[in-house]
Amino acid sequence: MFKKILIANRGEIACRIARTCRRLGVAVAGVHSSADRDALHVREIGESVEIGGAPASESYLRIDAVIAAAKAVGAEAIHPGFGFLAENAAFARAVEAAGLVFIGPTAEVIERLGDKAAAKREAKAAKVPIVPGSESPSVDPAEIAASVRSVGLPVMLKAAAGGGGKGMRGITSFDGLALEIESAMREAKNSFGDAGLIVEKLIRRGRHIEIQIAGDGQGRVIHLHERECTLQRRHQKVIEEAPAGNLSATMRERMAADAVRLGERLKYRGVGTVEFIVGADDYHFLEVNPRLQVEHPVTEMVTGLDIVEIMLRIASGEGLPVQQADVRISGHAVEARICAEDPAAGFLPSTGRLALVQFPPAGVRVETGIESGMEITPYYDPMLAKLITFAPTRDEALDRLKSALDDTVIFGVTTNIRFLQRLIDLPPTRAATFHTRLIDEEIGGWALGESHHDTQVLAVAAFYWLQRQRGTAALGPWAGWRSSGWQTSAGDDGLAPIPSLHVEADGTSAEIRFAPLQRDGSMLVGVGDERERITLTPAGPGRFLAVAGTRRETVHLHQDGDMLFVHDRRGSHVLKAVPYLSYISTSAQASGDLKAPMMGLILKVGVAPGERVDKGTVVAILESMKMEMRIVAECDGTVVAVHCKAGQTVERGAVVAVVAPD
Repeated sequence: MFKKILIANRGEIACRIARTCRRLGVAVAGVHSSADRDALHVREIGESVEIGGAPASESYLRIDAVIAAAKAVGAEAIHPGFGFLAENAAFARAVEAAGLVFIGPTAEVIERLGDKAAAKREAKAAKVPIVPGSESPSVDPAEIAASVRSVGLPVMLKAAAGGGGKGMRGITSFDGLALEIESAMREAKNSFGDAGLIVEKLIRRGRHIEIQIAGDGQGRVIHLHERECTLQRRHQKVIEEAPAGNLSATMRERMAADAVRLGERLKYRGVGTVEFIVGADDYHFLEVNPRLQVEHPVTEMVTGLDIVEIMLRIASGEGLPVQQADVRISGHAVEARICAEDPAAGFLPSTGRLALVQFPPAGVRVETGIESGMEITPYYDPMLAKLITFAPTRDEALDRLKSALDDTVIFGVTTNIRFLQRLIDLPPTRAATFHTRLIDEEIGGWALGESHHDTQVLAVAAFYWLQRQRGTAALGPWAGWRSSGWQTSAGDDGLAPIPSLHVEADGTSAEIRFAPLQRDGSMLVGVGDERERITLTPAGPGRFLAVAGTRRETVHLHQDGDMLFVHDRRGSHVLKAVPYLSYISTSAQASGDLKAPMMGLILKVGVAPGERVDKGTVVAILESMKMEMRIVAECDGTVVAVHCKAGQTVERGAVVAVVAPD
């Protein structure tokens, strides 16, 4: 076994790899960008080398800097994790050339399997059924467009050099094809350093099932059974599980045999995942991910194996530490990816400072690289954490996952937690009758932006604000009046005659008045014209038993500056709270202002001052967290100003252009 390795990654996967290394007595060091100096993975690993600027191209994708860091810390090997350089053959080759061990497949195998087009050729040679389409990648937009027309709609554009949904576009119309190709190529280049795309026939309503394999590099390959990854959005996995539900034993065995045969043909070294698109009675090869997968924990939970340990033992020359006959599964595991994104805004990534992060203390496996006070930047993938639950049955595992999501508190950025809970409750999810297009087909009817900031939520938050203002111990009976500046009541209910607080949430606002504190610890709170009697009893750090009218529940409450955060069983609520006497309303922005939906890098500006535009015209293209967003004109009109240029970083809400309506 190695004495010391370098982990060439960040966030939760760096922390997870380090955990296995410590258990095995292997020393670890890490790398970080300038944006990650204070990141959790840097502190948990303990020894880390700064290798460049915030963009991945200036740090985590720099082969020379990563190898130099490994040599500087005295590492014998490098673990790439997933993403970044994990599927880069040039990196694997450079690591070996530097006298170090690459913890993964050989560079030759990465070239033959890591590239989707090459992988299809290998699968075909191994007599594994493949999806119709191009077998060679192209960086020529005209050639790619010709392939689209040759294969016939609908098709999928795929980045040849990597996965994770980056550089993927479903094409169902020739309209706008050139723009989609340009966007997919740019995203592929930014994510993997290679703009090459392949074209495949799009199978609309299949299931995505993958087989985990492990090989010793000498021709001996085993499988660790399958994972179900069908629940996807934007071609990115959202919820994964093991084993797959409603999969016949015959198909399961055939897929596993095909995956092993493909690995044996290549004398596969390390761990990898063979992915299939599965129909009712058949399946087709999609690709091979020659690396550790994001969703590997569900396989670990049902097999009892540590996949990172398997990687380390194979790479150190010990060979496969387990025989196929010894690989058994029991129970069911489900994983949910918590991401910093806003479902109500088209799942735009969300950035900002994490005011509070709390995960369930027990009953769930948590893989994360975040903590309270950390800044979520636009430079990397928006995934914040993975929650993994295990139970004897699939239904129990899903129930435990939903409960774990209920008990997860992340204040400061918008997350997809409520979306995940909604997804778990879908009948097709519960029955395992889903397909890869399920979310796209169902989501249109979901009220993802529906506000649940009712009077009781506002009253609870306001009472908590008052306690924080005065301090619980000093919260005398007249505190509610003193905060308003008045000393007499407006009526029999005892409420102060003018408000003490102005709160805003999702475009609505309310004025808050307080009555005197009662001997039982309750207080009458006026929210506009409504009244709520509130009691808050501490139940742990940031946790309170809240009694509002007839409703009693445990809530999480937190204040960060003028922001109030409430987490209850209906989700998270974010309120802005300003003392009433200092409240000043802000004027509305001009209707022609086009704003950046979040912090990011301007990739392209498509208009100039004086130019006529139609509603929907792409004014600028913004990149954030490896995703592209188009800022479009909201009306027909004339561009009167452009406040950005390609290569410029803009803040969320920054006005990038102004269009005067016709």
